[in-house]
Amino acid sequence: MPSIDLRQPHQLPIAEARARVDRVAARMREKFDMDSRWDGDTLRFSRSGVKGSIAVAASEVTVHAELGLMLSPLKGMVEDEIRRKLAEHLA
Repeated sequence: MPSIDLRQPHQLPIAEARARVDRVAARMREKFDMDSRWDGDTLRFSRSGVKGSIAVAASEVTVHAELGLMLSPLKGMVEDEIRRKLAEHLA
């Protein structure tokens, strides 16, 4: 399974970074019918074809996603969109 691993530095208080990740996750739930839950400062998400986590730390957010066979050909596009959203909400 192809995977995506990205890091986005930030200068926000951890509570604010987590709140911003939570807002993005809410949109993911609505738009893609994705399940998600917080496990400490890590948001775990899944839906058919993808599963992963978003870890919020003091100075960076780390995204790890594993893509299923159907999304494998779209890896570059998915990775670019995640990178764009991270920069938009955390930079």
